[in-house]
Amino acid sequence: MGARKEPTFMEQSPLLPLREELAQVAPYGAPQLEVAARLNVNENPYPPSPEMIADITRAVSQVAAGLNRYPDRDFTALRAALAGYVLRESGLDFPVEQIWAANGSNEVMVQLLGAYAGPGRTVLGTEYSYSMYPEYVRGAHSTYVTVPRQSDWNLDVDALLQGLRDFRPSVLLLANPNNPTGTACREAELVQILQQARETGPDISGKPSCTVVVVDEAYGEFRDPGKPSALALLEKYPHLAVSRTMSKSFGMAGLRLGYLVAAKAMITDIMRVRLPYHLSALTQAAAIAALGHAEEQLCQLAELRQRRDTLAAWLEDKGYTVPRSQANFVLFGPFPDRHQVFSDLLDRGVLVREVGPEGFLRVSIGTAAEDQAFRQAFEEVTG
Repeated sequence: MGARKEPTFMEQSPLLPLREELAQVAPYGAPQLEVAARLNVNENPYPPSPEMIADITRAVSQVAAGLNRYPDRDFTALRAALAGYVLRESGLDFPVEQIWAANGSNEVMVQLLGAYAGPGRTVLGTEYSYSMYPEYVRGAHSTYVTVPRQSDWNLDVDALLQGLRDFRPSVLLLANPNNPTGTACREAELVQILQQARETGPDISGKPSCTVVVVDEAYGEFRDPGKPSALALLEKYPHLAVSRTMSKSFGMAGLRLGYLVAAKAMITDIMRVRLPYHLSALTQAAAIAALGHAEEQLCQLAELRQRRDTLAAWLEDKGYTVPRSQANFVLFGPFPDRHQVFSDLLDRGVLVREVGPEGFLRVSIGTAAEDQAFRQAFEEVTG
């Protein structure tokens, strides 16, 4: 027998020093499957128009000639374009200094928590809300606690106010409209929360700080006409931050551009923790070009809202519970075995999402053809 061969360095499989709290954590992500009707991640079903594609192509081509240089670190042109869009959509005028942007609203949240959360601090949320919130908080080495919602999944304001008093969180994460329930709180309820949050943060040098209230309006443009955005409260409440995205209503999920409107002091704090040059020159150019087509993008929303309400009524007529949605999806159920319904729909080429309260499923509003495919498959599955 020959001498035993010693393993090489690469064959020894050294023990990697993974953080202990991550040992049982699975990577986050909804299923990515190529099916006829992909209705599980709340995408806008309409692709960019040929005119928008042409403008984006032209803008990116022009920027490409200077890719040997770092991009504008403070992306002032993009922030100005976002301010113009916010004025067009909400009627509210904010200076560039109150606008921030990042690679999706995910990075906006990470930056906010990087500034205001951290070891020994608590972040407050509600049950049955965006499933990424605990992930953000874990990455900030903070504790995430939630308060219950009402039985109809609307916000339980009393429970939330008590949570502010009990936990003294540095940050409150409040999705409005909420994902996955689609429910939205009223402006008067937000005012109650903001007033309470003035002095419910952690003590700093013996004095109570505020709780930073982050209102996540990822689906804000899908709210019914006449329902105000939390943006209207920013002037009076400097501890409020309103997060938005171009992914959903604007139909640019592949661009990865989220943005924030907040007091100048809060933007300054975020800049303390942001990575330098975090938005590429290509992203900035594409986003500015896309924002030039805001009118056509916003015109799509009325149709999507109408089909959302029609689908919700159809499911209710079949005896299912459907919360009043102000987003581009509906939650429906309950089912004795929701996974079986999910699997049966998938077998028929329709992908929905298993998320939220036990027994419930969530379906995004797709094209008219995709909505019809869901209805047909659902009737076959449920009889």
